[in-house]
Amino acid sequence: MLKLILRELRNHAPFTVLGAILGIIFMLVFRNIAGSTAYNIFYVLHPGHVILSALVTASMFELHRSGGMKKRYRLPVLLLVGYIGSVGIATVSDSIIPYLGELLLDMPNREVHIGFLEEWWIVNPLALGGIALAYFRPSTRFPHMGHVLLSTWASIFHVYMAKGQIMGFFSYLIVFVFLFIAVWIPCCVSDIVFPLLFVKNGKCGCPHTH
Repeated sequence: MLKLILRELRNHAPFTVLGAILGIIFMLVFRNIAGSTAYNIFYVLHPGHVILSALVTASMFELHRSGGMKKRYRLPVLLLVGYIGSVGIATVSDSIIPYLGELLLDMPNREVHIGFLEEWWIVNPLALGGIALAYFRPSTRFPHMGHVLLSTWASIFHVYMAKGQIMGFFSYLIVFVFLFIAVWIPCCVSDIVFPLLFVKNGKCGCPHTH
């Protein structure tokens, strides 16, 4: 498992750097966006991240689980893995880690936006929808790529809600670091490591995730 984690983190690092660079460019282009507009966009991107994360996390479990797992356990474990692996880790990625960056930069409007509580009627049904898709048609390739991109953009708009001021070069450098961390570790954990913790001597019915 440790070798798997280290390999996946290494393989995803270049893609995450590219995503973070594109994110900074995105911030420069839309640097004057209003906080209320950023809030609305965040609650389009964050739920999108959640449904794709739920789909790929639950799919990883489905494709690797042991065929000997008792049927009555399959659905409850799938729901547990899919929900915690998507909603829980997406909250860390999109909200909590960006908030730590906002604290460090002392942004005036900083606030943790917990999607599954703040907009629960949007985020939670989409997480369950992603799990349902994985139950009937598991897939990992496109959902993982899309969820990494949406995670980057959601983290950016979380920062937009907090900034309320013109940012200098140092601030953009700090945001870049936190964008990288917010996407790199949580996305690998939620999509690959977390679901495989629930698999014992399972099959491998899918191509390599990335």
